[in-house]
Order: sequence, then C-alpha cells, then structure tokens
Amino acid sequence: MARRCAITGKGVLTGNNVSHANNKSRRRFLPNLQDTSLLSDALGHAVRLRISVNGLKTIDHNGGIDSFLLSTADSKLSAEARRLKKSIQRAIASKQVAA
Repeated sequence: MARRCAITGKGVLTGNNVSHANNKSRRRFLPNLQDTSLLSDALGHAVRLRISVNGLKTIDHNGGIDSFLLSTADSKLSAEARRLKKSIQRAIASKQVAA
C-alpha cells in the first residue's frame, strides 16, 4: 500500500535530521494518512479511502465526497478517485433516467 493520499496526492517527503553538532542523517516525513469510510449519497453506501487529514477537511469543506469529486477536474485526481467519480456519475445518471 503506497503512502499517498487518494485525494490530494500528498506523499512521503525526505529531509535531514540535524543534530546539535550539525551532523545530518536522512529522514522521512510521512503524510498523516487515515483509512476512512465516506458516505456517498449517489451510490447509497460508504466508500473506503486512504486519505490525508487535509484531504478529509477538503472533502468536508466541499460538501461531501460526491460534490468534491464532481467539482474537481480529472487531471487533479488519482486513478482510484477517477474510478469513484465515474461510478458516481453513472449512479446519478441512472437515477435521473429512472425518475
């Protein structure tokens, strides 16, 4: 499982630990990733994603996973998020045809 956010694309960064004696050793800065279940209104069930806390705040700010994905360009989304967006679009289209 990659250490990359499915929404924002945040990943691992590298840098140095610097001691008081100015010795440098390599270190990794890991993103704050959480396994979360987000309720999709269009699909009618929860969707499990591994996203950063910053990505979760972005989704909440935009009004949920459905509205966030529909308002975001495909070029800014990961492959997993693009698949989810297409399934949401299909679910919305099928609900409109049925109504």
